[in-house]
Amino acid sequence: MKKLLIAATIGLSFSIAQGMALAAPPADWSKVEATEINVFYPGISPMEWIIGPLRIDSVRHGGGRAFVKGDTCADCHADETAEMGERIVTGEKLEPNPVPGKPGSIPVTIQAAHDGENLYMRFSWKQPGSANSPKMDDKNPVKIAFMLDGGMVATADQSGCWASCHADSRTMPDGADDKTKHVKDGSLAGGVFYDLFQWRSGENKALNGYVADKRVLEESAGISAEGKLDGDTWTVVFQRKLAGGEGDVSLESGKAYNIGLAIHNENTAGRYHHVSLGYKLGIDIKGDLTAMKF
Repeated sequence: MKKLLIAATIGLSFSIAQGMALAAPPADWSKVEATEINVFYPGISPMEWIIGPLRIDSVRHGGGRAFVKGDTCADCHADETAEMGERIVTGEKLEPNPVPGKPGSIPVTIQAAHDGENLYMRFSWKQPGSANSPKMDDKNPVKIAFMLDGGMVATADQSGCWASCHADSRTMPDGADDKTKHVKDGSLAGGVFYDLFQWRSGENKALNGYVADKRVLEESAGISAEGKLDGDTWTVVFQRKLAGGEGDVSLESGKAYNIGLAIHNENTAGRYHHVSLGYKLGIDIKGDLTAMKF
């Protein structure tokens, strides 16, 4: 019986891996709609500051009231992400430890498509010039991640992945070393979580996980990613099942999902990343990003 169970497990794992291998992204990405967004440096701007009550350097977020009334971050800031990032990264505001030469923002081109079974997300951007940032992650010069929400995380529809960023998280000035990203009332069993995907350049591997009451990130058979640096341009393509599994947001045609993006550049970690505002990913329907069947 034990041998049969082992054989069945090996067979199932092989079937999953084989299914991922047989699926393939669009052969010609030039035929897939492309959208450019800026990821920008956020400094120390946790959710508690975004919504208003927390003061940083004696200053509250000027858009806190509008946010509480229902405005999205993009409603106010979509056209000024580059300027915001530059003001923060230079230490003018929200950054007590500026790194000279670090870029305030990075333009990223995003494409999305699906084949009825799998979602494919393609990200490309030019590698910024070196700022000689302190190396926090020796293994990975670059990491890229995105998070999806199915409508259960509070304020995710306004802020993208910002609802996972808190003043008590590690690498924040008042954060605890053992406190990871988390969301209000986070519960994997209750469906209140972000679906999290990450690719690491040095280790050349994809990770999948979630952010609920804590962040969990691990290797998974349900996701794959390929990335490369061609000249000065990075390109990373993620693949995951539309249906997903435990800890995944199930994606359905005709629906839209909240999405946020982050890039860790020059071996950085924790809060020292570049992030996007919140956007909508539509599956066969119009969104800020749209994944149509090919």
